Amino acid sequence: MNEMTRDRIGSLDWEKHSRELDAYGCTILEKLIDPDTCRALIAHYDDPDAFRSHIHMARHGFGRGEYKYFAYPLPDIIADLRQSLYPPLAEIANRWNRAMGLDRHFPGDHARFVVECHGAGQTRPTPLLLRYGMGDYNCLHQDVYGDCVFPLQVAILLSDPETDFGGGEFVLTEQRPRMQSRAEVVPLTQGDAVIFPVHHRPVAGTRGTYLVNMRHGVSRLRAGTRHTLGIIFHDAK
Repeated sequence: MNEMTRDRIGSLDWEKHSRELDAYGCTILEKLIDPDTCRALIAHYDDPDAFRSHIHMARHGFGRGEYKYFAYPLPDIIADLRQSLYPPLAEIANRWNRAMGLDRHFPGDHARFVVECHGAGQTRPTPLLLRYGMGDYNCLHQDVYGDCVFPLQVAILLSDPETDFGGGEFVLTEQRPRMQSRAEVVPLTQGDAVIFPVHHRPVAGTRGTYLVNMRHGVSRLRAGTRHTLGIIFHDAK
Protein backbone atom coordinates (compact mmCIF):
# COMPACT_ATOMS: atom_id res chain seq x y z
CA MET A 1 0.00 0.00 0.00
CA ASN A 2 1.38 3.41 -0.89
CA GLU A 3 1.85 6.19 1.65
CA MET A 4 -1.09 8.11 0.19
CA THR A 5 -3.53 5.30 1.08
CA ARG A 6 -2.02 4.86 4.54
CA ASP A 7 -2.23 8.60 5.17
CA ARG A 8 -5.81 8.61 3.88
CA ILE A 9 -6.82 5.97 6.42
CA GLY A 10 -5.23 8.01 9.21
CA SER A 11 -6.94 11.22 8.11
CA LEU A 12 -10.47 9.79 7.78
CA ASP A 13 -13.21 11.25 9.97
CA TRP A 14 -13.38 8.25 12.28
CA GLU A 15 -15.85 9.99 14.59
CA LYS A 16 -18.30 10.17 11.69
CA HIS A 17 -17.71 6.55 10.74
CA SER A 18 -18.12 5.53 14.37
CA ARG A 19 -21.48 7.34 14.53
CA GLU A 20 -22.65 5.64 11.32
CA LEU A 21 -21.68 2.23 12.68
CA ASP A 22 -23.67 2.99 15.82
CA ALA A 23 -26.70 4.19 13.86
CA TYR A 24 -26.81 1.81 10.89
CA GLY A 25 -24.43 -1.08 11.59
CA CYS A 26 -22.15 -0.13 8.68
CA THR A 27 -20.15 2.72 7.20
CA ILE A 28 -18.51 3.28 3.80
CA LEU A 29 -14.95 4.47 3.18
CA GLU A 30 -15.32 5.89 -0.30
CA LYS A 31 -12.56 5.21 -2.84
CA LEU A 32 -10.26 3.69 -0.24
CA ILE A 33 -8.12 2.16 -2.99
CA ASP A 34 -7.65 3.27 -6.60
CA PRO A 35 -8.68 1.33 -9.75
CA ASP A 36 -5.12 0.22 -10.53
CA THR A 37 -4.80 -1.32 -7.08
CA CYS A 38 -8.20 -2.98 -7.49
CA ARG A 39 -7.09 -4.57 -10.76
CA ALA A 40 -3.78 -5.70 -9.21
CA LEU A 41 -5.67 -7.42 -6.39
CA ILE A 42 -8.04 -9.13 -8.83
CA ALA A 43 -5.00 -10.45 -10.72
CA HIS A 44 -3.93 -12.33 -7.58
CA TYR A 45 -6.91 -14.65 -8.02
CA ASP A 46 -5.10 -16.70 -10.66
CA ASP A 47 -1.91 -17.10 -8.60
CA PRO A 48 -2.18 -20.47 -6.80
CA ASP A 49 0.84 -19.74 -4.61
CA ALA A 50 -0.93 -16.76 -2.99
CA PHE A 51 -3.64 -18.85 -1.29
CA ARG A 52 -4.04 -21.52 1.37
CA SER A 53 -7.58 -22.63 0.48
CA HIS A 54 -10.11 -22.50 -2.38
CA ILE A 55 -13.81 -22.72 -1.50
CA HIS A 56 -16.63 -23.50 -3.94
CA MET A 57 -19.63 -22.13 -2.09
CA ALA A 58 -22.31 -24.43 -3.53
CA ARG A 59 -20.52 -27.52 -2.16
CA HIS A 60 -21.02 -26.25 1.39
CA GLY A 61 -24.46 -24.67 1.05
CA PHE A 62 -22.97 -21.17 1.35
CA GLY A 63 -24.54 -19.91 -1.90
CA ARG A 64 -22.99 -19.85 -5.37
CA GLY A 65 -19.59 -18.51 -6.34
CA GLU A 66 -16.13 -19.10 -4.95
CA TYR A 67 -13.45 -17.56 -2.78
CA LYS A 68 -9.84 -18.11 -1.81
CA TYR A 69 -8.12 -17.47 1.53
CA PHE A 70 -4.69 -15.88 1.27
CA ALA A 71 -1.69 -17.66 2.75
CA TYR A 72 0.95 -16.05 4.95
CA PRO A 73 2.89 -13.97 4.12
CA LEU A 74 0.06 -11.78 2.88
CA PRO A 75 0.58 -9.51 -0.13
CA ASP A 76 1.95 -6.17 1.10
CA ILE A 77 -1.18 -4.20 0.19
CA ILE A 78 -3.41 -6.54 2.22
CA ALA A 79 -1.06 -6.71 5.20
CA ASP A 80 -0.84 -2.90 5.21
CA LEU A 81 -4.61 -2.46 4.98
CA ARG A 82 -5.11 -4.92 7.83
CA GLN A 83 -2.57 -3.12 10.02
CA SER A 84 -3.68 0.43 9.15
CA LEU A 85 -7.44 -0.11 9.50
CA TYR A 86 -7.19 -2.03 12.76
CA PRO A 87 -6.27 0.73 15.29
CA PRO A 88 -9.31 3.02 14.74
CA LEU A 89 -11.56 -0.01 14.56
CA ALA A 90 -10.12 -1.34 17.83
CA GLU A 91 -11.19 1.89 19.53
CA ILE A 92 -14.74 1.37 18.27
CA ALA A 93 -14.69 -2.31 19.23
CA ASN A 94 -13.55 -1.52 22.76
CA ARG A 95 -16.24 1.14 23.12
CA TRP A 96 -18.86 -1.34 21.93
CA ASN A 97 -17.67 -3.97 24.39
CA ARG A 98 -17.94 -1.49 27.25
CA ALA A 99 -21.48 -0.62 26.15
CA MET A 100 -22.42 -4.31 26.10
CA GLY A 101 -20.78 -4.97 29.45
CA LEU A 102 -18.18 -7.28 27.93
CA ASP A 103 -14.80 -7.63 29.60
CA ARG A 104 -12.82 -8.10 26.37
CA HIS A 105 -10.30 -5.34 25.56
CA PHE A 106 -8.48 -5.34 22.21
CA PRO A 107 -4.86 -4.18 21.95
CA GLY A 108 -4.14 -1.02 19.99
CA ASP A 109 -2.08 -2.60 17.21
CA HIS A 110 -2.90 -5.55 14.99
CA ALA A 111 0.35 -7.47 15.50
CA ARG A 112 -0.41 -7.87 19.21
CA PHE A 113 -3.93 -9.06 18.44
CA VAL A 114 -2.60 -11.67 15.99
CA VAL A 115 -0.34 -12.97 18.78
CA GLU A 116 -3.49 -13.46 20.89
CA CYS A 117 -5.17 -15.32 18.02
CA HIS A 118 -2.20 -17.62 17.57
CA GLY A 119 -2.08 -18.26 21.31
CA ALA A 120 -5.69 -19.45 21.03
CA GLY A 121 -4.74 -21.87 18.25
CA GLN A 122 -6.02 -19.62 15.42
CA THR A 123 -3.03 -19.43 13.10
CA ARG A 124 -4.48 -19.44 9.56
CA PRO A 125 -4.92 -16.06 7.82
CA THR A 126 -8.47 -15.02 6.91
CA PRO A 127 -8.20 -12.23 4.28
CA LEU A 128 -9.87 -13.55 1.13
CA LEU A 129 -10.74 -12.81 -2.48
CA LEU A 130 -14.29 -13.59 -3.59
CA ARG A 131 -15.43 -14.08 -7.18
CA TYR A 132 -19.05 -14.20 -8.35
CA GLY A 133 -20.38 -14.88 -11.86
CA MET A 134 -23.87 -14.44 -13.24
CA GLY A 135 -26.42 -16.11 -10.97
CA ASP A 136 -24.00 -16.36 -8.04
CA TYR A 137 -24.82 -15.10 -4.53
CA ASN A 138 -23.59 -15.36 -0.94
CA CYS A 139 -25.99 -16.54 1.76
CA LEU A 140 -26.32 -14.50 4.95
CA HIS A 141 -23.56 -15.55 7.35
CA GLN A 142 -21.01 -14.55 10.02
CA ASP A 143 -17.20 -14.89 9.75
CA VAL A 144 -16.27 -16.06 13.25
CA TYR A 145 -13.59 -18.81 12.81
CA GLY A 146 -12.89 -19.41 16.51
CA ASP A 147 -13.19 -18.06 20.04
CA CYS A 148 -10.80 -15.15 19.43
CA VAL A 149 -12.96 -12.78 17.35
CA PHE A 150 -12.48 -9.15 16.37
CA PRO A 151 -16.00 -7.73 16.06
CA LEU A 152 -15.56 -5.59 12.92
CA GLN A 153 -14.49 -6.48 9.38
CA VAL A 154 -14.07 -4.80 6.01
CA ALA A 155 -15.11 -5.67 2.45
CA ILE A 156 -13.67 -3.74 -0.52
CA LEU A 157 -15.38 -3.87 -3.90
CA LEU A 158 -12.67 -4.43 -6.53
CA SER A 159 -14.89 -4.58 -9.63
CA ASP A 160 -16.72 -1.66 -11.23
CA PRO A 161 -20.52 -2.03 -10.97
CA GLU A 162 -20.94 0.35 -13.91
CA THR A 163 -18.96 -1.82 -16.34
CA ASP A 164 -18.09 -5.22 -14.80
CA PHE A 165 -21.31 -6.59 -13.30
CA GLY A 166 -24.96 -6.02 -12.44
CA GLY A 167 -26.84 -6.96 -9.29
CA GLY A 168 -24.63 -8.40 -6.55
CA GLU A 169 -25.53 -5.88 -3.85
CA PHE A 170 -23.91 -6.13 -0.43
CA VAL A 171 -26.62 -6.84 2.16
CA LEU A 172 -26.70 -6.70 5.97
CA THR A 173 -29.46 -7.98 8.24
CA GLU A 174 -29.99 -7.12 11.87
CA GLN A 175 -32.09 -9.12 14.34
CA ARG A 176 -33.17 -7.12 17.37
CA PRO A 177 -34.79 -8.87 20.36
CA ARG A 178 -38.54 -9.41 19.92
CA MET A 179 -38.53 -7.54 16.59
CA GLN A 180 -38.52 -8.53 12.93
CA SER A 181 -35.20 -8.46 11.06
CA ARG A 182 -34.04 -5.22 9.43
CA ALA A 183 -32.17 -5.28 6.09
CA GLU A 184 -29.61 -2.75 4.86
CA VAL A 185 -28.50 -2.74 1.21
CA VAL A 186 -25.11 -1.02 0.93
CA PRO A 187 -24.32 0.73 -2.38
CA LEU A 188 -20.64 0.44 -3.31
CA THR A 189 -18.54 1.68 -6.21
CA GLN A 190 -15.11 0.38 -7.27
CA GLY A 191 -12.56 0.85 -4.49
CA ASP A 192 -15.14 1.56 -1.77
CA ALA A 193 -14.78 -0.27 1.55
CA VAL A 194 -17.68 -1.11 3.84
CA ILE A 195 -17.04 -1.67 7.55
CA PHE A 196 -19.59 -3.84 9.37
CA PRO A 197 -19.93 -6.14 12.41
CA VAL A 198 -18.79 -9.74 12.32
CA HIS A 199 -21.57 -11.08 14.53
CA HIS A 200 -23.22 -8.50 16.81
CA ARG A 201 -23.27 -4.86 17.88
CA PRO A 202 -24.78 -2.73 20.67
CA VAL A 203 -27.95 -0.70 20.13
CA ALA A 204 -29.24 1.90 22.59
CA GLY A 205 -32.85 1.31 23.63
CA THR A 206 -35.31 2.84 26.07
CA ARG A 207 -34.25 0.34 28.73
CA GLY A 208 -30.51 0.53 28.11
CA THR A 209 -28.14 -1.00 25.60
CA TYR A 210 -28.87 -4.36 24.08
CA LEU A 211 -27.09 -6.68 21.67
CA VAL A 212 -28.31 -7.26 18.11
CA ASN A 213 -27.25 -10.13 15.88
CA MET A 214 -25.82 -9.25 12.44
CA ARG A 215 -25.39 -11.26 9.24
CA HIS A 216 -24.11 -10.25 5.82
CA GLY A 217 -24.25 -11.57 2.27
CA VAL A 218 -24.41 -10.66 -1.42
CA SER A 219 -27.54 -10.69 -3.58
CA ARG A 220 -27.75 -12.55 -6.90
CA LEU A 221 -25.46 -11.34 -9.65
CA ARG A 222 -27.46 -10.55 -12.78
CA ALA A 223 -24.57 -10.00 -15.20
CA GLY A 224 -20.78 -10.03 -15.43
CA THR A 225 -18.19 -10.89 -12.78
CA ARG A 226 -17.75 -9.36 -9.32
CA HIS A 227 -14.54 -9.50 -7.22
CA THR A 228 -14.32 -8.45 -3.58
CA LEU A 229 -11.49 -8.33 -1.04
CA GLY A 230 -12.51 -9.35 2.47
CA ILE A 231 -10.38 -8.22 5.40
CA ILE A 232 -11.05 -10.12 8.61
CA PHE A 233 -8.78 -9.17 11.48
CA HIS A 234 -8.77 -12.42 13.47
CA ASP A 235 -7.12 -15.58 12.17
CA ALA A 236 -8.79 -18.99 11.93
CA LYS A 237 -8.26 -22.39 13.54
